[in-house]
Amino acid sequence: MKKDKKPRDCRLGAVGGQAVLEGVMMRSKSNCATAVRVTETGKIVRKKLQVKSVMQTKTLSKIPILRGVVNFVETMKLSFSILTFSAEAQGLEEETRFEKWLAKTFGKSLAAFAAMVGVVLGVALSVGLFIWLPKFVSDLIVSREVSVFLNALLQGGIRILIFISYIFLTGLMPDIRRTYEYHGAEHKSIFCYEKHLDLTVENVKKQRRFHPRCGTSFFFVMMILGIFISIFLNFIPLDAAVLGVFGANLIYTLLKLLTIPVVVGVGYEIIRYAGLHDNGLVRVLTAPGLWMQRLTTREPKDDEIEVALVALKSALEQEFSDEDLVAHLPPEEREEQLKSILGTTGVKTEETAEESAPVDDPDQSGM
Repeated sequence: MKKDKKPRDCRLGAVGGQAVLEGVMMRSKSNCATAVRVTETGKIVRKKLQVKSVMQTKTLSKIPILRGVVNFVETMKLSFSILTFSAEAQGLEEETRFEKWLAKTFGKSLAAFAAMVGVVLGVALSVGLFIWLPKFVSDLIVSREVSVFLNALLQGGIRILIFISYIFLTGLMPDIRRTYEYHGAEHKSIFCYEKHLDLTVENVKKQRRFHPRCGTSFFFVMMILGIFISIFLNFIPLDAAVLGVFGANLIYTLLKLLTIPVVVGVGYEIIRYAGLHDNGLVRVLTAPGLWMQRLTTREPKDDEIEVALVALKSALEQEFSDEDLVAHLPPEEREEQLKSILGTTGVKTEETAEESAPVDDPDQSGM
C-alpha cells in the first residue's frame, strides 16, 4: 500500500534573509524588510519593500536553471538597495567635502564615471583572483597537457583557498565580525520561526546557526561546480603558440564567464532542493557549505537577535501586528522602539514596490 506523502510545513522556506551592516534583511513571499540598529542612538529603524518578482509568473518559476539565473540577478539588485539603506542609517553615505567639491566643480557626470570605474575595477579584481590567478598557478604546477583533470582540480582548489582566506581575514575586522554575528542571528531566528516556537530572544539563542539554504553554501556549491566546468574547458584547444598567451587567456576567460549562468542555475537547484529535503544526499551536498558557515556566522548577542526578530516579523506582516514587532524587546524599550521602527523617529522608512529574488525560494538572498 502506497504511503501518503507527509504534507510540507508551510513555514519551511517561507522566509529567507541576509545580514547587513548592523542589521538583518528578511524576505517573505510578499514583503522584504530590513531592520538596522543605529549605533549612536541604539534605536532600531526599518525599511519595507513589497516583493514584485518576475519569478511570480508560474511558467518561469517552473523552468529549472533559468529560474536560478533570474533569482541571482534579482538578489544582486535587492542586496544593493538594502546595503545602501543600512549604510545610510549609520550615516556612512554622507558626502565628504571633497566629494561635494567634485560634484560642484565637475557635475554629477564625474561621480557617475567614478562609480563606473569602481565597478570595472571590482570586476577586474574578481576575474584576476578567481580566474587568471588559479589558472596561472595550476598551469605552472600541472599543465593541461600533463593532466586535464588534475589541472582543473588544482584550479578549483586554489579558488576555494582564496575564498576561505578572504572570509577568514575579513572576519578579523570588528565591523565585519559583527556582520557575521548578525548573520548568525538571521539563521537562528529563521530556525525558531520554522519550528513554530515563540519568537523570543531566549528561544532564538537555542537554535543552530548553520542553515542549509545559506548563501555561503550556494557560493561554495558554485565553486565545486566550477571544477567540472574547468575540466570541460580544458578539452577546448587554446594553443598559445597560435593565439598568443594573452589571446589564449582572454578566450579562456570569456568562456569561463559565459558558463557562469549555468553554474548559478545548477547551484540554485541544488540549494533549493537541500532546503526542502533532509536525506543522506542532501547532507553530503551541503556539508562543505555548512562547514564554511563556521567562518561566515558567529554566535549573536541579544541586541543583534532583537534586530533580526524585528526584520522577521516585519517581513511576515500578515502574521504579526505592529505591537508584535517589539514584543520580544525589554518592556521599558518597547514604546520608543516601536515609534522608531514605524518611522516616527530615526531614519524615515519607505513603502515602495521593487523587484526582488524569487518568491518560491526566498532564502536565496544570502542567508
